[in-house]
Amino acid sequence: MKKSVFVSGAHDGTGFAIASRFAKEGYAVFVGSRSIEKAESAAKKLRDSFGVFAKGYAYQTAVLDEKEVQSIFADIRKEGYLLDTLVLNAANLGIGQVSLEVDIADFMGVFTTNIGWNFLMAREAAKQMKEKGGGAIVFIGSNSSVRVTENRCAYCSSKSAINAMSKSFAVDFGKYGIRSNCVLPGMIKTERWENNVNNAKYCLPNYTPIEDIATFEDVANAAYFLGSELSRNTTGAEIVVDGGMLAQLTPNINRELWKK
Repeated sequence: MKKSVFVSGAHDGTGFAIASRFAKEGYAVFVGSRSIEKAESAAKKLRDSFGVFAKGYAYQTAVLDEKEVQSIFADIRKEGYLLDTLVLNAANLGIGQVSLEVDIADFMGVFTTNIGWNFLMAREAAKQMKEKGGGAIVFIGSNSSVRVTENRCAYCSSKSAINAMSKSFAVDFGKYGIRSNCVLPGMIKTERWENNVNNAKYCLPNYTPIEDIATFEDVANAAYFLGSELSRNTTGAEIVVDGGMLAQLTPNINRELWKK
């Protein structure tokens, strides 16, 4: 049976780069998105570019619905696959949630997506991996799980919880040959960064020791490493992809940015 991967939030940006990285290696790719049109469009691009089987799925993440998750994995099985790899990239970013003012429903909504939904997805994937004799779960977390940013309590604490959840899966599922790891990106060259929305190009996370931040492909390469047999003896770990930002105590903010 051909190797297969499910990537959530894979219709563009980091998620699509991850899906493309696995497709490049011949994996069948199942694309998750909140929009079926976007999911199917991304799947078509993968089929056309890499000649692999690819299919799109849409789902909501506002309310936990275990049956909805189970139906996705039942369809993957119907297509003739048992997952080898699950990459959990989709997230509620929880931007601008001022701790003294945020509505508790909005606050908990971040945890519904980032923790509850990811748990359900990982559990259903692990059932298939157990049946197949092994597999890999990869969470796309954040270096904000270690050092936080202002007005993003829900996001940062949920990403920290993801690190612990991944370790729990590593321990709980290891006996079945299932590994679980995290990629912790820092600032990424998203469309928001390229267009300098809210001065994104000049905020503190850009002052990395290597004087550059991650591309989508940088994150995708780390996800592929952890999701493939290249890391067969690695589980319960985190790979930081942030240009060394977490390694330094005080960034050098006197240097010129983006002179390259």
